[in-house]
Amino acid sequence: MKQYFLPLFLFAFIISCKDNSTSSGGSSIPETTVSDEPPAISYTILNALPHDQDSYTEGFLMHDGRLYESSGAPQDNDKTRSIVGIVDPATGKIGVKAELDRKTYFGEGIAILHDKLYQLTWTNKKGFIYDLKTFKKLGEFSFPSKEGWGMTTDGKSLILSDGSSNLTYLDPATFKTIRIVGVTDNNGPVGNVNELEWVNGNILANVYQTPYIIRIDPNTGKVLGKADFSNLVKEIKLKNPDVDYMNGIAWDSAKNKIYITGKLWPNTYEVRLNN
Repeated sequence: MKQYFLPLFLFAFIISCKDNSTSSGGSSIPETTVSDEPPAISYTILNALPHDQDSYTEGFLMHDGRLYESSGAPQDNDKTRSIVGIVDPATGKIGVKAELDRKTYFGEGIAILHDKLYQLTWTNKKGFIYDLKTFKKLGEFSFPSKEGWGMTTDGKSLILSDGSSNLTYLDPATFKTIRIVGVTDNNGPVGNVNELEWVNGNILANVYQTPYIIRIDPNTGKVLGKADFSNLVKEIKLKNPDVDYMNGIAWDSAKNKIYITGKLWPNTYEVRLNN
């Protein structure tokens, strides 16, 4: 009997010692890895405003209390136009200030810098410059990317997206490339970066064909956060099956909120980011 119980006692003692060593942080416990996935950006939808359902939104920005919008014109939608103008807040309609020949150009992102409005086109590798007050065309410029998508400014440079994971910084005087920053998250390069908006030292961007808006560090390209508007997009599509993807971010610095919309959407939404 003694020979039977003594080994069991020793075995239990050894197991107990092993358990104590591992529970106290011994090297036998594998360390858990903290995910570096971009944190979620929470938000509050404050209001729904009317939006022009014939606008295939490509550029969206707020300047001196006015909302500016540019639209593209898909060939399969005769109601759309490649236009730029100021949005009437009561109706959501764009007061047209400039229009491109839809057979030649597809209007894309816009930015305002030094009393000029800059407009990209999609595949022509060409942009247009307008006087902000009169919308008189002042000139044209070329850019190195194969396509023009979104555009914003940090107050010094024009910052362009082209549907890839790259942001291209252009000198607004010479239109030469200053630098190119690649947008990345924990999974690597983030493609389909679309409409852009400079907000409090960072860049907000739509990710094309998704319900996400991401916050980007303009120096490193790292994604600092992601807002998920899936529920809003689902709700809109249930009511309006013909709407296209979410696209459009305008920053109202005076009221600390953004306006978001989408291609052919019936509404623009006032949104406050909570973090």
